[in-house]
Amino acid sequence: MKMLLVRKFRVLILMVFLVACTMHIMIDLLPRLERRGPEGRPGCSCPPPAAAAPPRAAPRWPSKHTLRILQDFSAEPASNLSSQSREAAAERAAGGGGAGGGAGAAAAAGRTRRLIGPGAPRPPPPAAAAAAAPLAALFEHPLYRAALPPLADGDLLFNVNSDIRFNPRAAEQPEWQNEDHHEEFLPTGETSIDSYPNWLKFHIGINRYELYSRHNPAIEALLQDLVSQKITSVAMKSGGTQLKLIMTFQNYGQALFKPMKQTREQETPPDFFYFSDYERHNAEIAAFHLDRILDFRRVPPVAGRLVNMTREIRDVTRDKKLWRTFFISPANNICFYGECSYYCSTEHALCGKPDQIEGSLAAFLPDLSLAKRKTWRNPWRRSYHKRKKAEWEVDPDYCEEVKQTPPYDSGTRILDIMDMTVFDFLMGNMDRHHYETFEKFGNETFIIHLDNGRGFGKYSHDELSILVPLNQCCRIRKSTYLRLQLLAKEEYKLSLLMKESLLKDKIAPILYQPHLEAMDRRLRIVLKAVSDCIEKDGYDNVVENDFNTDVNTVATER
Repeated sequence: MKMLLVRKFRVLILMVFLVACTMHIMIDLLPRLERRGPEGRPGCSCPPPAAAAPPRAAPRWPSKHTLRILQDFSAEPASNLSSQSREAAAERAAGGGGAGGGAGAAAAAGRTRRLIGPGAPRPPPPAAAAAAAPLAALFEHPLYRAALPPLADGDLLFNVNSDIRFNPRAAEQPEWQNEDHHEEFLPTGETSIDSYPNWLKFHIGINRYELYSRHNPAIEALLQDLVSQKITSVAMKSGGTQLKLIMTFQNYGQALFKPMKQTREQETPPDFFYFSDYERHNAEIAAFHLDRILDFRRVPPVAGRLVNMTREIRDVTRDKKLWRTFFISPANNICFYGECSYYCSTEHALCGKPDQIEGSLAAFLPDLSLAKRKTWRNPWRRSYHKRKKAEWEVDPDYCEEVKQTPPYDSGTRILDIMDMTVFDFLMGNMDRHHYETFEKFGNETFIIHLDNGRGFGKYSHDELSILVPLNQCCRIRKSTYLRLQLLAKEEYKLSLLMKESLLKDKIAPILYQPHLEAMDRRLRIVLKAVSDCIEKDGYDNVVENDFNTDVNTVATER
């Protein structure tokens, strides 16, 4: 009798196991069958019956796609600690997208009204030289034509004269899956630079002094690629407080996608702490244009794009955690929320109209395995606490301590911090907790201005605490000071230059008009702060001459 019971129990366990296996197989095959649609067509974005919460269409999970690990975009404090493994990078590199042609028109149609009409006539500045195109006139000014020091081999991030060739078809070859072969396809080689994709031209143009040169045609071409290249895969970026997606293009370039969370005219609520503020896609775009107008050239290229959430994210992603968060809203819009620390829930879902969503695409920097970056804690980092204050907020002599601490005790790092301070104040960005530099160049190099999504949150308020580093240290580059004075003139008015520059973006208008006007107001505040420092400490003790006398004389006369 006992043996009979044991046999029955074994048979029961076997049956349960077979039923479970059958269910798993059916669940795996069901999305493939559903995707065919009623007429054998690929999955459509039609909403399911009202009772069904998740979307009916599901992606066909493609075979594992191997990607070149040539890029990375990082604003995380631990981003430089180790190079990513190929498997981890393949998971991060899954991305999706679509054609960018007509993105500007579609974005405009999706909004209830245009805030800044791209076709509206802009009042011409008074100066005759700048009447037709103030931005072109600005870039012809002597202050924007000063030459860099001669570049030695050690000043270039990559050496393009090595014997290693770049093979654009490497990702299609089976041996690419073997990590031992990845060195054959570094972004350097004997082939003509003209044959490189634009993202690679951007990478090999990085040097000790700038991310890109003033008149590098590859940058404009790269901005166009960001909105027009076919997106082949999508995945969520690990880390960070809010959802960001890594998108990979058909030409193997990659970019970081930040989706739209606020409309142009919305301000950050007054009761929000800076560390819980939204990250705005239009702030990333505007930061790139502002950085270029200030002639820093320390922000990677960023462009706006209108993305089809169904075809270009859901149907191409291999990130199942991302795919499972898609649903149809009560308004029959496609929505998703992904996984992150803040604002990743159905209450804070990202919804299209019905499946179109705006976002910013920031070109990746070279991967850490090829160009390591060092992460530094910002000396004027905020406390990121509801009640506590940082040391610099209570110690008026805090800068003296900083200037005695490496790397701020020598070189140009303290002046780089002042540049970053001015940049952040003009945007209203309080979220600058860390910054990065390229490890190859040591301490004698520029600061990379990454992660600017919390800028342009308030146009009715100027956060003076952002200017504390400048007020405490009373130091600024002469080139920066002269450019700020130039941008305060009517013929080179900062708001007009920004408006003209931003109208080139596919999802223009980028900034609400009051944000543009706020930059003019904040620029006057910066110049007043520098003027007060000069009055207190003397011109030579405040303004650091960083270029030759000839350029200075011509620029001052202009």
